[in-house]
Amino acid sequence: MTPLRACDGRLLRDFPPTWQALRDPPGLLCIGGDLSAERLLAGYRRGIFPWYAQGEPVLWWSPPERAVFELDAFAPSRRLRRWLRHCDWTVRADLDFVEVMRECGRDRDDGGRGWIFADMLVAYARLHALGHAHSIEVLDASGTRIGGVYAVTLGAACFAESMFSRRSNASKVALYALAAWLRRHDIPIFDAQLPNPHLHALGMSVWSRSRFEKQLSSLVDRCPDWPGAAWTRAFGTLRAAELAEA
Repeated sequence: MTPLRACDGRLLRDFPPTWQALRDPPGLLCIGGDLSAERLLAGYRRGIFPWYAQGEPVLWWSPPERAVFELDAFAPSRRLRRWLRHCDWTVRADLDFVEVMRECGRDRDDGGRGWIFADMLVAYARLHALGHAHSIEVLDASGTRIGGVYAVTLGAACFAESMFSRRSNASKVALYALAAWLRRHDIPIFDAQLPNPHLHALGMSVWSRSRFEKQLSSLVDRCPDWPGAAWTRAFGTLRAAELAEA
């Protein structure tokens, strides 16, 4: 087993080769460091992300298997399409990034514990201010936020971090809206980090670390036609019903 390496004061050079990630727990690469924008972006550039519990040092991960959505094949099911055609919700972008993060970090009704806490909020809000993190937000007919997803972007790479739903199907609407936006900018995939049954049911593919890193290296230095730091104006207002034709 490869010894767990400490993360010191350097940035890109600080991360060990991803093949050195532990087998148990799978994908744990190194420990320590901070959540500065520079370090986060250096990690994401190589597919490395932080995930840890409050009170722990920062843990950095490069999982051996990656949850990836391939956008040429990612589409709502027939049942969801029928439902969407009668849906009066709308979707916006970057209305309140921090609040979407807070919603994603709340303890779930099924007993799951939130993992997004103050340090993470501050760090990713900084990425948002720099134009490297964005929220897709689902609003009901009254304008109340009922679902959403937030993601990190670097070049043409997109890493979906977490999503929430206050109404049935709201997080699915957010995810399909994100996919529609990425397709508009000729982006072929987005990453969802760790495979799980919920993502599998939505149509994710499982990629090996090496396959993911090869694709990632071709995306991070591309310059898609993104708008400025916030997507709000360019994204506009998307009717959820339009996603039935995605």
